[in-house]
Amino acid sequence: MQSQIESILDFTYSPFRRIMNRMTFRYAVCGGANTVLDIMLFFVSYNFIFRKQMIVLPIITISPHIAAFMLSFCVTFPIGFALNRYVVFRGSVIAGNVQLFRYTLTVIISILLNYVFLKFFVETMGFYPTIAKIATTFIVVGFSYLSQSYFTFKVKTFRQT
Repeated sequence: MQSQIESILDFTYSPFRRIMNRMTFRYAVCGGANTVLDIMLFFVSYNFIFRKQMIVLPIITISPHIAAFMLSFCVTFPIGFALNRYVVFRGSVIAGNVQLFRYTLTVIISILLNYVFLKFFVETMGFYPTIAKIATTFIVVGFSYLSQSYFTFKVKTFRQT
């Protein structure tokens, strides 16, 4: 599967060669595909699974947009890690368990950012939840790219003298 994904990405990379390097292109495509999946799952779960209704549990009540976020996250977290580890940042020399730990840390921060921005956009600004999710995604993607590139899957470089 990894080689098939890489073949497709390499085939489609040519038109973008002048504006971004291969790793950034792979991150954009893999992250973009995972983000589209995330937004689609959010939309379907918000509108059709949770039916825009509050989720009442024994100790907490969860708003439907937060429940939809949690469901979509459970699917896209492992997919995102696998794509980043095996397709995008293959040159990283950091051990897999360390990558997973670091990925989890950055994702926890991303979850907090998602939560805060979804609450803000929906409950304070009055945005429709799917629009709020898209706006939130743009903010979190910027954080995610920087943290994955320079922390989670950092590639060590050596200078020659």
